[in-house]
Amino acid sequence: MTYKSGLRMKRIFVLILFIAAVSLFSAKYYDTESLAFAPDSLTVLSPKEYYQKETELINTIVSRYHYRKYKLNDSLSSVIFDKYINSLDFNKSYFTSSDIKKFEENKNQIDDFLLSGEVSIAYYIFDVYRKKVNKRFDFVEETLKKGFDFTVDEFYERDRDSALWPSTDEEANELWRKRIKNDALNLKLAGKDPDSITATLTKRYESFRKAINQYNSEDVFQLFMNSYTESIDPHTNYLSPDASDAFRINMALSLEGIGAQLQQEDDYTKVVDVIPGGPAYKSDLLHRNDKIVGVAQGDDGEMVDIIGWRVTEVVQLIRGQKGTTVRLLILQSDAGLNVIPKEIKLVRDKVKLEEQAAKKEILEIEEGNVHYKLGVIKIPTFYSDFEAQQKGDKNFRSTTRDVKRIIGELKSENIDGIIIDLRNNGGGALNEAIDLTGLFIKDGPVVQVRNSDGGVRVGNDEDPNIVYDGPLAVLVNRFSASASEIFSGAIQDYDRGLIIGEQTYGKGTVQNLIDLNRIMQSSGDKLGQVKVTIAKYYRVNGGSTQNLGVVPDILLPSSFDVHEFRESSEKSALPWDEINPTDFKKTNNVKEFLAFLLKKHEARVSSNPEFDYLFEDIEDMKKSNDQKLFSLNEEVRKKEMAKDEEEKFQRENERRKVKGIKLLEKGEKVSESSAPDDLYLDETGRVLADLIALTVG
Repeated sequence: MTYKSGLRMKRIFVLILFIAAVSLFSAKYYDTESLAFAPDSLTVLSPKEYYQKETELINTIVSRYHYRKYKLNDSLSSVIFDKYINSLDFNKSYFTSSDIKKFEENKNQIDDFLLSGEVSIAYYIFDVYRKKVNKRFDFVEETLKKGFDFTVDEFYERDRDSALWPSTDEEANELWRKRIKNDALNLKLAGKDPDSITATLTKRYESFRKAINQYNSEDVFQLFMNSYTESIDPHTNYLSPDASDAFRINMALSLEGIGAQLQQEDDYTKVVDVIPGGPAYKSDLLHRNDKIVGVAQGDDGEMVDIIGWRVTEVVQLIRGQKGTTVRLLILQSDAGLNVIPKEIKLVRDKVKLEEQAAKKEILEIEEGNVHYKLGVIKIPTFYSDFEAQQKGDKNFRSTTRDVKRIIGELKSENIDGIIIDLRNNGGGALNEAIDLTGLFIKDGPVVQVRNSDGGVRVGNDEDPNIVYDGPLAVLVNRFSASASEIFSGAIQDYDRGLIIGEQTYGKGTVQNLIDLNRIMQSSGDKLGQVKVTIAKYYRVNGGSTQNLGVVPDILLPSSFDVHEFRESSEKSALPWDEINPTDFKKTNNVKEFLAFLLKKHEARVSSNPEFDYLFEDIEDMKKSNDQKLFSLNEEVRKKEMAKDEEEKFQRENERRKVKGIKLLEKGEKVSESSAPDDLYLDETGRVLADLIALTVG
C-alpha cells in the first residue's frame, strides 16, 4: 500500500527502507521446557526458528520509521506486557493473581526479548492461558448440567477492567458460574426453554474451547507482535501471512458478502466499519460497534451462536455467493444488558463503485415563515477510480467529479444552499479531499503532512475556479474520519461554511504497509506484513486532526461520551499537537454570525419535543453503559425489562400525540417510531436557513 499525497501535491512520498544489522542484546531466554504442566492432549506451542530474525526486522522497521520517536525500554516493556495479558484475559477470569505474579518476573524484560528476537515468553504465557481456558470450560460443562436457581438475589459483574485478579481457581470458577448463569438468564428471557438453553451454551463454550485449542504458533506470534506495535500507536500492526491475505481481499473488495469489516473484541465479533455501497450500508441495519452473536444461512437456516469464535471463522460463515441471504443476530452498540438481540436479514452482494458514489437529495423546510430549498450531497467515502484514470479514461469516476456534476444539477434546481453530509465517512483518497475543497475555495493550501523526520509538505488546491460560492454547511459525526476531517477542517479554517454535528473521530495519521517477504529471505517460509504510522496530518491553521478531530461550530447532541468510539479512546493514540500555520486567505466570514446562529439553534432545541425525547434516550443509554452489576434474579430482570418497555411505549405515544397521529394500543410493541427520519439533517438545514437569511437576504 503506497502512500499517495494526491494529484495536486507535487511529489509522491516514497518510503525507502535501509535495513541495517541489529545488534543482539543479551536477553533472558525463557525455558518453556521447565513448565510444570499436567499431561494433556494439547501440544505445547513454540516459536518457529525464523521468528527471531522476523522479530528483529519488525523492531528495526518500527523503531526506525515510526512517526513517534519512542524508546524500547523497561517502561514500554510494562505496557507491552499488560497489553498482551489483556489480549488473552481482558475480563480477568482465567488467570489467577499467582499466575500474574509469576509472569511479572519478566515484565520489565520484554524490551530485551524483542531486541534479541526472543519471543518464548509469549508462548509460555499463552500455554498457561490455554490450560486455564480448558479448566474453566470443564467447570462450565459441569455447571450447565446442574442448572440454575433464578430466584437467588445475586449479581453479575460485566466489566472487570478495574477488578482484582481472582486469588484462586475456585474464585475464578465462581466468576464463571455467574457469567454463564447470566448467559442462561438472557436466553430464558428471550423465550428459550431449559433444554435449548443448555444446548446453546454447551455448543457456545465448546466452540470457544475449540477455537483456543486450535491456535497455532503464528497466531501467538501475531498476538505478541501486536501487543508490541499497538503499544506505540493503535494503527501500527503486524499482520500474519493469513491476516495479510485477508487484508488484501478486504482492500480489493473482491469477495462477495455484506460489506462490513469485522474484528474480534473480547469474546465478540465487532463491526469495525460498514463499507459504503455494500448490503449492510444500504440496509442501514448494521452499524459500527454493533456485535454479531449469531449467523444463519438463508431465510430459515439454523442460527449458529458465534460468541467466542475466531473472527476468521465468522467471516467465512458470513461470506457467500451474490444474491444469497444471511441472517445475523446482533447486539446493537447502544444496547444495555437487558436488550434482546436483534435479528437482521441481508442479501449478499459485491460492493460497486457506483454505489459508493456521492448522491443528492432536496431538503425543503420552513423556517421563519420562509420556504427554503436546500441541496444535500451525501458522500459515503472519498473515492477515485485510479485504474480507469491510469488507462486514460477521461470519464473516470471520482468524488470531486461526481460532486461537481451534482452541484451543477442542484444549481439548475434553484437551491438556496448546500449541505455536504459526511456522517460515517471514514475517509479515502487524500487527493479527493484536496480537490473537493477546491470546489468551494479559490485556491490555496488544504492540508499539511508532517513526516517522521520533521519535514512538512503542503497539499494545495491549485485550481482558481470556484464551482459553488453560496451558503454551505458540512454535517459530521463521530465516525467522520481522516479525509473527511481534512475537508471539514479546511472548510472551517477558510471560514467558508459551517461545520455542524458531533466532534469527529480524530484519525490524523498516515500508514505505510511493508511486506517483510521483500526484505528478508526466509528459506521458503512465508512472512507477514507490518503497517507502520509514518506521518501526521495537520490543518492549514497548524492544528492536527489527530486525536482531537474537528470540533463543529454547532455541536448536536451525541449518544456517546466525546472519548467513546473515537481515536482518543485508544490509550496509545498519538497526541494532538500543532505546527506553524500555512499562508492562506479566508474566503468568507461566517464566524461573525455564529453567536446569533447558536442562539437560534438553542431556542429551537429547547422548544422541539423531539430533542427532549432524544436527550432522554441519551441519558438512558449513558445509565445503561455505566451500569456494572446486573441482577441474576429472574423476577428483578423481568421488572427491569417491563419498565424499559413501558417507558418506550409512553415516550412513543407522547410523540404521536404531539404529531396528531394514531396512538399505540396497550400491549402493542414499539416497532416504528414517529420520530423524524433525520433530526440532525433537519436541524442542520434550519441552521443553514438562518445563515442564508442573514447573508443572502
